[in-house]
Amino acid sequence: MNKFRILGTIVIIIAASIVVTSCKDKRSTGWEYAPNMYEHLAYDPDQKNPNFKDGKTAQVPPAGTIPVGFTKFDYPNTKEGYELASVEVKTVIAQTQANYKDGKILFEHFCSPCHGVTGQGDGLVVQHGYPAPPSYSKGQSSRGGAMKDLTDGKIYHTITYGVNAMGSYASQLAPEERWKVIMYVHHLQTL
Repeated sequence: MNKFRILGTIVIIIAASIVVTSCKDKRSTGWEYAPNMYEHLAYDPDQKNPNFKDGKTAQVPPAGTIPVGFTKFDYPNTKEGYELASVEVKTVIAQTQANYKDGKILFEHFCSPCHGVTGQGDGLVVQHGYPAPPSYSKGQSSRGGAMKDLTDGKIYHTITYGVNAMGSYASQLAPEERWKVIMYVHHLQTL
């Protein structure tokens, strides 16, 4: 009988140790240095939030606020906005060799697939059957006038909003990068 009691005790101890050790996280030391890193207090964006009247965590920014680093372009995406930008908008960056080189690289990455490396409207996309944009040096703008006469403002407006089959590049090119591309496009207008 004594043997059964000892054997039963051993089985109970082994079972208890298996249960206790299987619940323990092997990576944990048992100490929590900063509990808020393990159990965050912040609400997830799609989670209900009792701190706001509408109960949403992800709130729309207040009217009239501008994101940090955002440059506002106060010309509407209309023919009138395009013409007004043509007259009022002028380059804001220095006409340096470094900016010119940056503009060339940006043009080759973002614009040359359609406009071609030399701005003649013969890019790779066009070679595959997509409609060709007009040449910067010889073509006519769909908005009227020669492409070689496009001003800083007209080009900036077009990069920002797009025109015809060309979509907006405002999300791909920061304002300063747009000015660098414009500097390079002015070179292509002379070819």
